[in-house]
Amino acid sequence: MKTFAIVHLLAAYVAIDLVDAFVCCTSSVGTGRIGQRSNNNVLLPLSSTTMTDADVLSDPMFIEPLSKPPPTVPNGKSPDELITIAKRFLLTSKGLGGDPDMLASSFTFEGPVVGPLTKDAFVTAIGSVDFDTAFPNWTPQFYGFHVDPLEEAGNRVWYTARGFGKNEGPLLPFAPEATGKTVINPPQVCSLTIDHDTGLITKYTIGYVTDRNVGNTGGLGGLYGILFALGKPLPFPEAQSWRMSWQYAFFQKLGSLMN
Repeated sequence: MKTFAIVHLLAAYVAIDLVDAFVCCTSSVGTGRIGQRSNNNVLLPLSSTTMTDADVLSDPMFIEPLSKPPPTVPNGKSPDELITIAKRFLLTSKGLGGDPDMLASSFTFEGPVVGPLTKDAFVTAIGSVDFDTAFPNWTPQFYGFHVDPLEEAGNRVWYTARGFGKNEGPLLPFAPEATGKTVINPPQVCSLTIDHDTGLITKYTIGYVTDRNVGNTGGLGGLYGILFALGKPLPFPEAQSWRMSWQYAFFQKLGSLMN
């Protein structure tokens, strides 16, 4: 009974956190607006039939990307300049790595389970994989470029990456022979942080998958996802498709029984 009570309490906290995550991020005013609570602390819903377009478009929960340098960096590069630098970096290598001369000495690279890597470690790692030989007709796809409006420095360019291509050559040292398989990447959120003064990249993040049901990489991003799609996954859990743990399955089962 004690264990059951603890699980029940945890489930209640999870439910509260999920609700608060969706309703506490607005400072809208007016009776019955989402995120407000009544006198007895009950969340007040907002019917979509009572909202005007002006209500939606003016709500402060919706934040537009930067259109000019933030007040903290009045003489910084414009969002358009930062985005152009980001695109130039990606174009130098079909979006896989990039020109090392565009990286600052303090550069770091990170993925969901990789890194942080220094500039030298990143350049060495990228240089050890001959992606062009493995995918001579790879089609990179990048979209949604914008500068983060919430980071004080106003110098982080976010974008979404996809891409597809047929494996027509060896991908050493992971796949010694061409598999003939086509890789279809899921959408992955990436970012490039750029120094306002030098125009050099100080941080690069990739591989954060937003929908694991898209593509054929098992929900994995980056090189791990490509190897999974080729049937050559690396031999550790982080490079495998997501599977529900028995602990999580048990927790969900208890939750369904309580409901």
